Amino acid sequence: MSTMREVAAVAKVSAKTVSRVFNNDPHVLPETRERVEAALRELNYVPNTLATTFRAGRYPAIGIAVPDLVDPFFAALAKAVGQLAAQHNMSILVTNLHDDPEREQPIVEALLRQSLSGLIIAPISHDQAYLAAWASRTPIVFVDRAPTKVPADHFVEDDHGGAYTATEHLINHGHQRIAFLGDSLDIPTTRNRYHGYNDALRHHQLPNHDELVALGAMDRDRAATAFAQLEALQPPPSALFCSNARCAMALVPVLSRTELAVTTFGDFPMADMVTPAFTVIDQNPVRVGQLAGQRIIDRIQHPNRRYRRRNVLPVGLIERESCLNTARLHPSHQPTLTTAHSSKAG
Repeated sequence: MSTMREVAAVAKVSAKTVSRVFNNDPHVLPETRERVEAALRELNYVPNTLATTFRAGRYPAIGIAVPDLVDPFFAALAKAVGQLAAQHNMSILVTNLHDDPEREQPIVEALLRQSLSGLIIAPISHDQAYLAAWASRTPIVFVDRAPTKVPADHFVEDDHGGAYTATEHLINHGHQRIAFLGDSLDIPTTRNRYHGYNDALRHHQLPNHDELVALGAMDRDRAATAFAQLEALQPPPSALFCSNARCAMALVPVLSRTELAVTTFGDFPMADMVTPAFTVIDQNPVRVGQLAGQRIIDRIQHPNRRYRRRNVLPVGLIERESCLNTARLHPSHQPTLTTAHSSKAG
């Protein structure tokens, strides 16, 4: 494998000049750049990442730790970070935290021991104090969920406001028995969305029945079990709010056979293609990933600059057919709305 010094010798320049050309420094003279690029091609030069790591003290990669990469939100987020990292000649290292809070610290610290340039994390535990020692030398940005017991940059969605909007949308269609289906109230996003759901019911003077709240929908089987409990109620709910896209995806096989109106927090692939198409609160995970990745880059390039730590991103409703089912409504509760339409509110 050729070295930078060998390229410099062929081009008759210094190794520093070769580095400047390779990193696209605009201040290199055109004729010098041409000689260096010819030498790079001739010797088929590939940069020594390990040597770069030793010089800079950091591996040119951004770590990403998320609860579940199968979740469409986190998959899209990781892809967006990867695209941004590539623009800065960096790579990404991605790991799953799964659903066990006890595993978060060992998994994340194993990632950080790679001397990463930065870390983006969607935490699952209730305590991130273990990151305080790492944060002094590695930029860390939280996404989707705010940090606990450690100050750090974070980009989160308006979970409460989005859930309120989704629930109120069902109320405006005439529904009064609206069920909530989610994974666990121990998860901050689910808990905040549950509060938004509750507040919408309270604002419209509708009762909040505990029997209408079904949890534990972590996968298809458990989601189907939770949904069956709701369907067995007398009377059953006429509408359903899902706390996240993973729950909604797990329910696709059963929802097509019901008369429920449905909204969910989070869009997912093919959500507009299933029958009925899902009305969703759009989180825009690509935007979250871009903002988090850019904050890592900014922290590296300008370590002493002051930044806003807490960043709450707006969400919007995308109306599709799943919210329009009024078959279970009592005639006196039928909405006055007579025409369906699609809209996206910011």
